[in-house]
Amino acid sequence: MAERRKIIIDTDPGQDDAAAIMLAFASLDELEVLGLSAVAGNVPLELTSRNVRIVCELCGRGDALVYEGARQPLSRQLVTAEHVHGRTGLDGAELPEPTMTVQPKHAADFIVETIMREPTGTVTLCTLGALTNVALALQKEPAIAGRVQELVMMGGGFFEGGNITPAAEFNIYVDPDAAATVFASGMPIVMMPLDVTHQLLTRKDRVAKIAALGTRPAQVLVDWLAFFERFDEEKYGSDGGPLHDPTVIAYLLKPELFSGRHCNVEIETQSELTVGMTVVDWWRVSGRQPNAMVMRHVDADGFFDLLAERVGRL
Repeated sequence: MAERRKIIIDTDPGQDDAAAIMLAFASLDELEVLGLSAVAGNVPLELTSRNVRIVCELCGRGDALVYEGARQPLSRQLVTAEHVHGRTGLDGAELPEPTMTVQPKHAADFIVETIMREPTGTVTLCTLGALTNVALALQKEPAIAGRVQELVMMGGGFFEGGNITPAAEFNIYVDPDAAATVFASGMPIVMMPLDVTHQLLTRKDRVAKIAALGTRPAQVLVDWLAFFERFDEEKYGSDGGPLHDPTVIAYLLKPELFSGRHCNVEIETQSELTVGMTVVDWWRVSGRQPNAMVMRHVDADGFFDLLAERVGRL
């Protein structure tokens, strides 16, 4: 068996974050989850920490290591998304409160210590929310940028524009200063923007395949998706809503599902109109060096087949 890929999941659940965590825990033949770190974003930290642990226990992984990180962005007021995810961040399914506890260490310290301990090029950072915890880790120890295998992130947009403002995608908008720090670090980055995730609609036929699994985790995921997609269905007039965060884990499992190109990506931190925008030099007109692999296309049916097959393992 090939050596498992070591990953840290940094997240702010969110129903789509939950789906990503479920996909990771359903793929432990390929992935070794070293720990999960919670960050404020979709909802405040107290709830994202709770929600990470709820998903761990749903997957039968009450032994997972969960760390709490940043309660607010580096230098801005926290913006949250209860209008999308509900009051708890995981509205849509009734689940018991988690019994597992968080680790005493701050998430940024966990990230630094883990990357510095493991052999160079063996740890992948999987970021599903704002990049605050990773930026704090870089501030503590810049050397981690040269030691990670890569950072695979959901965030940003180019042709699709934004989803929280006309220019900005939510994860970047929450903490653009952190995103700017990460993109300037030299860390190898794979970026899953809205251009990809908006191709992954939770159509009724796709969700029906998950429901047909008949397991408790599958039914909970279906309930979460039903709540989550209502906002985007109303907004976009689509059959289902975009499923964002599981793209990060799907890429680790089946990179051939995705295609894109290396680009320079800069983060707008100053403009009142476009703060949080990911300025993607897709056509390579700026002369700036590429600093991210920006995905643009995905095999949507292959993605949902993978998600259903793996969730069936839980």
